[in-house]
Amino acid sequence: MIATLLFVAFVVMMLVGVPIGAALGLAGAACIALANGDAQWFGLLAVPQNFYAGLGKYPLLAIPMFVLVGSIFDRSGVALRLVNFAIAIVGRGPGMLPLVTIAVAMFMGGISGSGPATAAAVGGVMIAAMARAGYPKPFAASVVGAAAATDILIPPSVAFIVYSVLVPNASVPALFAAGMIPGILAGLALMVPAVWLARKHHMGTLEAALPRPPFWKSLREASWGLAAPVLILGGMRLGWFTPTEAAVVAVFYGLFVGMVVHRTIKVRDLFVILRESGELSAVILIVVSLAGIFAYSLSTLGVIDPVAHAIVNSGLGEYGVLALLILLLITVGMFLDACRSS
Repeated sequence: MIATLLFVAFVVMMLVGVPIGAALGLAGAACIALANGDAQWFGLLAVPQNFYAGLGKYPLLAIPMFVLVGSIFDRSGVALRLVNFAIAIVGRGPGMLPLVTIAVAMFMGGISGSGPATAAAVGGVMIAAMARAGYPKPFAASVVGAAAATDILIPPSVAFIVYSVLVPNASVPALFAAGMIPGILAGLALMVPAVWLARKHHMGTLEAALPRPPFWKSLREASWGLAAPVLILGGMRLGWFTPTEAAVVAVFYGLFVGMVVHRTIKVRDLFVILRESGELSAVILIVVSLAGIFAYSLSTLGVIDPVAHAIVNSGLGEYGVLALLILLLITVGMFLDACRSS
């Protein structure tokens, strides 16, 4: 009964507009109190303990750093230079700007690991550029949003870091390695329909008349951005630093590129960058900590084991269970972003 109330309260609070983190924490705390009516303080002393335990994990230090990397590269103009380089490679023509948008978003995901940061950086450049080329703004925004969603798979992914904290024995480097190929495939799967839709509906009719950037000049300007994923992922692969240390290295590399190389970031811009990244990081970390309370209530009520046994013994087989989990994640993903649904 209490377990049912836990999920009902969570769903009802979401439907009435309560923030996801607050819904997780309130539903979990209420059910802990109901399940421990005879205990001192109704067992609510476990709430602050689990709140802190949800945050007191070393891998989570990488989240604010990678979010900060995304904000820095957004302001440094790296996205614009990567766009020009990509256009210099693929050329101009119907459907080419959506292809470039997806490719650059995937590459930016390999720098920041944050979908919102990538959407801000790439969208600020590409939505206006696609509108000038004759693409409808809703289509341009949809392409940017879908392309930024691939960043949950492409390392260094913030969602993978959160997953490694919530799931025991999940290694961050192993998750990064496992996400690379699926992330690339997801990006390719977006490119094909984006180009096909653009050509079928005659979008981007003005694109062919736009100038094509010179290849070598655009390569030289984009070289600092192209080197960022090599530094981050290559350093982790060679054992030079951990994922958390890689995030710090990426921050200082981004500041060097923005303040010394391109000179697009001034000292007065640092406060705005730190504030934006701090706000986004706080949202992610609060949700993670409150999810710890919800998870504790699930384990206290003994909900997880019966559900797991019901799925295993359902007779669906391994592919049926996999299809069921995919359907569940698709449904949850319609309402929550990657970090929250993990």
